[in-house]
Amino acid sequence: MEAVIEKECSALGGLFQTVIADMKSSCPIWEDFITKAGKLQSQLRATAVAVTVFLDAFQKVADLATNSRGGTRDIGSALTRMCMRHRSIEAKLRQFSVCFLEGLINPLQEQMEEWKRGVNTLDKDHAKEYKRARQEIKKKSSDTLKLQKKAKKGEQSFL
Repeated sequence: MEAVIEKECSALGGLFQTVIADMKSSCPIWEDFITKAGKLQSQLRATAVAVTVFLDAFQKVADLATNSRGGTRDIGSALTRMCMRHRSIEAKLRQFSVCFLEGLINPLQEQMEEWKRGVNTLDKDHAKEYKRARQEIKKKSSDTLKLQKKAKKGEQSFL
């Protein structure tokens, strides 16, 4: 019976240690992800700025064509419509950049340190509890064996 309980405790303890080890080993990967996401977000912002500058210049070309005399007015109005469509794409890019930062990067960064502390605390608490539980099981097991021996001795003296 003692061996079965010991085996079950070891299995559960080993499973918990595996989960904790997985959590600890995944931490650098999450940090790398957060770093790369931050870089992507800054690149998105830079791209949005470049698109804005490009569209400003494009709008000047469209305005020049629209305000000229002759057949280029139709081309100018088409360029203006095209520029307006691209402005909506620019707005979506800016919105995505902000959402990316606020919705993904910031919450992950805020939770990373808490997550590390939580994993370490879980590991320490588990080690203490596991050691205490094993000691209790060993003590109860040895007490049970002593009582069984006493009971056998009592039966033999009774006969």
